[in-house]
Amino acid sequence: MTRPTAEPMRVLFCIGITQNFFDLPTGEGLSVWKGFSQMMGELGALPGMNVLGVLDDDRLMVGASTTSPWTVYIMADVDCHQTVVDACNLFRTVPVGEYSLWKYAKIEARIGRPLTIPEAARS
Repeated sequence: MTRPTAEPMRVLFCIGITQNFFDLPTGEGLSVWKGFSQMMGELGALPGMNVLGVLDDDRLMVGASTTSPWTVYIMADVDCHQTVVDACNLFRTVPVGEYSLWKYAKIEARIGRPLTIPEAARS
């Protein structure tokens, strides 16, 4: 298990909706939406997770997103690497009918730090 860092890690979770979602018959995507809602609730409730914001790009991008640009972005401050792993693992464990959420969506995480402008560079 990893230990919390002195400062939180800034994490960008990138979520893409897969073609499997769009292949569902009209009206049968509701179970995916319920699973996605469950995942969002569980992600936000993870110990050490502080969600800063969510961006949904489904109005300007239609169809599956298998790479950048992604459909959904979640920016969070996270205490340790294990919490990031736990967040990504929700796609394996949240049920959607007889499958898991990862049949219909994928997730990747980018770990960095907040951008801090050096004092000497400020006007």
